[in-house]
Amino acid sequence: MRKKIVAGNWKMNGTQEEGQKLTSEIVNMVQDERISDVTVVLNPPFIHASNVKKLIGGVDNIFLGGQNCSDKESGAYTGETSAKILASFGAKYVILGHSERREYFKESNEELTAKVKQALANDLTPIFCCGEPLEIREAGTHEDYVKEQLTASLFGLSEEDFSKLVIAYEPIWAIGTGKTASSDQAQEMHAAIRAHLASKYGKAAEETSILYGGSCKPDNAQEIFSKADVDGGLIGGASLKSRDFVDIIKSF
Repeated sequence: MRKKIVAGNWKMNGTQEEGQKLTSEIVNMVQDERISDVTVVLNPPFIHASNVKKLIGGVDNIFLGGQNCSDKESGAYTGETSAKILASFGAKYVILGHSERREYFKESNEELTAKVKQALANDLTPIFCCGEPLEIREAGTHEDYVKEQLTASLFGLSEEDFSKLVIAYEPIWAIGTGKTASSDQAQEMHAAIRAHLASKYGKAAEETSILYGGSCKPDNAQEIFSKADVDGGLIGGASLKSRDFVDIIKSF
C-alpha cells in the first residue's frame, strides 16, 4: 500500500516565534485528534530546523524536511545547505525541483539529478516536484512537458534508488492565478506520471507516492485525495495555518 503523505512547505515565512507556535499547534492537534495513518512532513526555512525537530519530539508520524539542498557534498558555497547538514539536524525529507526553484533560481534537470543523489546518499527522501506553467497547459503539451522533466532528472537512477522517492505534481498554472485545477485534472496528470514512471521502473512506480501540489485547501482536499493516483499533498499557504493544515491531513 502506498504511503499517505501531507507535506507542509512554509517557503520563506515565519519568524522564530511564529514557527514555534505553528509547529506546537500542529503537533498537539495531530496527537489530540489521534491522526496516525498519515505521514506528516514539516518543511520550514532551514533556520527553524533545530526548533522544529525538538517540538516534533517523539511523534511517530511527523517528520522534519528541508525545502532544498545543495548539489554539492560540501565546500566553499556560501549560503548553501548540504544534504549532509540537513540530515544532521534530523531531517528525513527534502523538497527538490520545486517550481519556484526552477523558475527563480534556474535549476536545471542535470542539477536536480545531482541534488537527488546527494539527498539519497544522506538517507533523505526526496520529494521531487514536476509540473507545467499556464502556457504549456493551454498548448495541450503538459503531459509531454512533465514527462520530460521526470525523464531528464530521474531516469538515470537505479530502481532501488528510485523506489526511495516521493513525487509531487504542481500545476503551476493553478497556483496563485485564480484558476483552479479540478480533481479530475489532478487524477489525469497523476495517472500519466505514474504510467510514465512505470515505463522505466515497473512495479516500483505503482508503489511510489505522488502528491498533489496545486492550491490544496481544506475545502477541496477530500475530493482530490479520493482520486486513485493521488496519495496526498504538498501544501503551501494552507500549511501556515495549523487548523487548515491539520484538516487537510484528515481529508483522506
